[in-house]
Amino acid sequence: MQTIVHPKPGVILSASTTAFTVCFAVWTIFSIIGISIRQELGLNETQFGLLVGTPILTGSLIRVALGIWTDRYGGRAVFTANMLAAAVATFLLSYAHTYPQMLAAALGVGIAGGSFAVGVAYVSRWYPADKQGTALGIFGAGNVGAAVTKFLAPFVLVAFGWQTVAQVWAVGLVLMAVVFWFTTADDPVITERRRSGKKPKSAWLELEPLKNVQIWRFSLYYFFVFGAFVAVALWLPQYLINVYGLDIKTAGMIAAFFSVPASIFRAYGGHLSDSFGARRVLYWTFLVSVVATFILSYPPTDYVVHGIKGPTSFHLEMGLTGFIITIFVLGFFMALGKAAVYKHIPAYYPDHVGSVGGLVGMIGGLGGFLLPILFGVLLDLTGLWTSCFMALFVLVSGALLWMHAAIRQMERGATGEALTKLPPFPEMQGMPKPALGGRPGGALTDWRPEDPVFWAEKGRRIARRNLWLSIPALLLSFAVWQVWSVVVAKLPLVGFTFTTDQLFWLAALPGLSGATLRIFYSFMVPVFGGRLWTTLTTWSLIIPAVGIGYAVQNPDMPYIVLLILALLCGFGGGNFASSMANISFFFPKAEKGNALALNAGLGNLGVSVVQFVVPLAITTGIFGWLGGDPAMVKGSAGDAPLWLQNAGFVFVPFIAISAFAAWFGMNDIASAKASFAEQAVIFQRKHNWIMCWLYTGTFGSFIGYSAGFPLLSKMLFPEVNVLQFAFLGPLVGALSRSGTGWLADKYGGARVTLWVFALMMVGVAGVLWFIGIKDQPGAFFGFFAAFLVLFFATGVGNASTFQMIPVIMAKEVGRLMPTADTEARRRQAEKEAAAITGFTSAIAAFGAFFIPKGYGTSIALTGGPEAALWGFLLFYVSCLAITWAVYARKGALLHDIERARRGGSVHPAAAE
Repeated sequence: MQTIVHPKPGVILSASTTAFTVCFAVWTIFSIIGISIRQELGLNETQFGLLVGTPILTGSLIRVALGIWTDRYGGRAVFTANMLAAAVATFLLSYAHTYPQMLAAALGVGIAGGSFAVGVAYVSRWYPADKQGTALGIFGAGNVGAAVTKFLAPFVLVAFGWQTVAQVWAVGLVLMAVVFWFTTADDPVITERRRSGKKPKSAWLELEPLKNVQIWRFSLYYFFVFGAFVAVALWLPQYLINVYGLDIKTAGMIAAFFSVPASIFRAYGGHLSDSFGARRVLYWTFLVSVVATFILSYPPTDYVVHGIKGPTSFHLEMGLTGFIITIFVLGFFMALGKAAVYKHIPAYYPDHVGSVGGLVGMIGGLGGFLLPILFGVLLDLTGLWTSCFMALFVLVSGALLWMHAAIRQMERGATGEALTKLPPFPEMQGMPKPALGGRPGGALTDWRPEDPVFWAEKGRRIARRNLWLSIPALLLSFAVWQVWSVVVAKLPLVGFTFTTDQLFWLAALPGLSGATLRIFYSFMVPVFGGRLWTTLTTWSLIIPAVGIGYAVQNPDMPYIVLLILALLCGFGGGNFASSMANISFFFPKAEKGNALALNAGLGNLGVSVVQFVVPLAITTGIFGWLGGDPAMVKGSAGDAPLWLQNAGFVFVPFIAISAFAAWFGMNDIASAKASFAEQAVIFQRKHNWIMCWLYTGTFGSFIGYSAGFPLLSKMLFPEVNVLQFAFLGPLVGALSRSGTGWLADKYGGARVTLWVFALMMVGVAGVLWFIGIKDQPGAFFGFFAAFLVLFFATGVGNASTFQMIPVIMAKEVGRLMPTADTEARRRQAEKEAAAITGFTSAIAAFGAFFIPKGYGTSIALTGGPEAALWGFLLFYVSCLAITWAVYARKGALLHDIERARRGGSVHPAAAE
């Protein structure tokens, strides 16, 4: 079978992975609701193990049939039908009352687990052989659905009961089935078969490859790496409750965090298998798993050693921290092993992916059914909770020995070059050798975005992938940068006794450090490469996030420590400059404005996200024991717990995921490399400094108002719960930026910017008016509406000013380099535009400091913020005047360009 590459495999992979995640969440639902059912029905350990494992049995046995049906009828139809059938069974589960009824319903719930065989066959048909390992690794990361259930189900269960969990999960399956049907298409093989009228193979022919012994050995490997993963994920909550005395929420949270890396790193395992071979990945998986399961299987033991000075006794037992670390290491290597096993199926059995993948998946799934039962039996027989890991130690040791013996048999007699040419397993000799994929994230040595053919065939796909990996990293950067805008309003509630001016300093300092870092960050992408720099700067966000989480738990923490943490949050602010400079290299001039608007606008959503998510996260102990104890604060309904530390901790897992995604998914552009000295030419360009002034008026206002609005509103309108509304302002600004980039591309950035500053003047006037009548009814909502106008205008202006920069430099470089050829001028213009984009964002970011500090200084000197707002108004007047005089009026730099194609798209190319 020849793999047909379709124009939208990324959409198919995304939809399939999401659908499998939802299915996996349903498939493991008994890991949480089973605990309540056991208490309700009084089940023993063996009965509980059978109940938890029954859905795994159905989902495993049905995989062969579903895989064959997928090969015959197509993954789109089979996947949708699979989800709908599982949804019906899951909903009916809520009406079961007796143990037999529970088991019968559990059989139906298990249908969701069969979706894996469907997805493997469906997804593999959209990718060439050298990318199937990575693609299937990403799809398999849908195992994270187990974490979704462990994370969310305990809260629903405690609040509404286990029946509601089943009903909500069933509705989620139905919605996912509808979304999947309308966002996917029939795979290329099914489409071609229908076009040609060719009938599918019979089911018996689909089963023909199953006689090969290596498939059954693969199945044993998968029995451990997948079956044991499912079994441990199901068993872990009650293990933690009974062995370490944790409550169900905390146990569920730890189990969820086990499932997340053990699922997501499956994609990394696919990458490693594509790059280095599955044999090496499996060896490391089994070797580390042998060590980990041995450590975990050791029971609490008291020793008495009889020495010359008498007996010496000591106790040996693994603590909770050591257990969590070891189980996470085990889960990580299980994830790599899952991808390594499935790397070979589409490569060596391309015409039987459904049946072979179904069988391997079925055997692996049976591990998820049989092992929890075995765990329960062993516990009843031995009374040792660690007996489950003893069983896993024996299993993985057997798999390692069998694999090594088979490989040694193949290697015996082969030396030198002949040895290097052998396949990963002896049974694969004589089979077609799959092509090894290149390592993703390498430098792009041929990058011609202005070439229409190159852009259509290759460039657009790569550019968009880098853009959509850049956006979440930038969103998290903005979230960490602005987290103090929410935290400072809550510090007095948890016992910190700071003055108003001290609180404004904490809100303002991230803006100061972020703006300063942007000056340096704006030049780093051409020096280090966008991929490496994005990864490093995303990882740097961990430092302030964790630091805040620990610092705010102690009201006696010195003020200087909080000031340092506020400065460290500037890491997030600095990232914007390098992110925008990086993305600017990927897109042609005709699409650069919209691409930068999307990157910046959706990244700016981090400000809104932090002001929406943090107030929710700090009201719930989402991290359980790991997150620390709450502070009791007074409220209208009495004392209530507040986990202010969650304001930092909640972003940590997402930062890690985004950093890994950037490293393994982004690219460098070789032609974009440049030293600092080469980029420093922008300091000689007058338009660099003019655009710094204008962009400070748009973005500086956006980030400054975002940082200062919650605290300012709280002081002016203390009777209003401001944090319920604060996120809406940054949200409006971010969405208007991402949604209006086309306006500047179509009508011209200077013309749009001119109207933006006029609207901002109106907005400030409105804010001043409503502050003057703040004691009258409804004044807050007028005040808030005026600020929304300001946020909207800043978003539009952020997009339009950034659209102006490449247009300006395209024209300026043409004037400065009249003898250079078109390609040389293009490269120089792009380098200077990227550097100016980063540098202007650096200068503008000081607005995050000056606006909150301006409020504080104005209040300290005059008793109110009006003086600061009048200063902002005068600043916008100057911005409007400069925009008109330098760029927009007749005879100005951009006047003829922006009116040359009235009603059409305004492209920087017009400047050449």
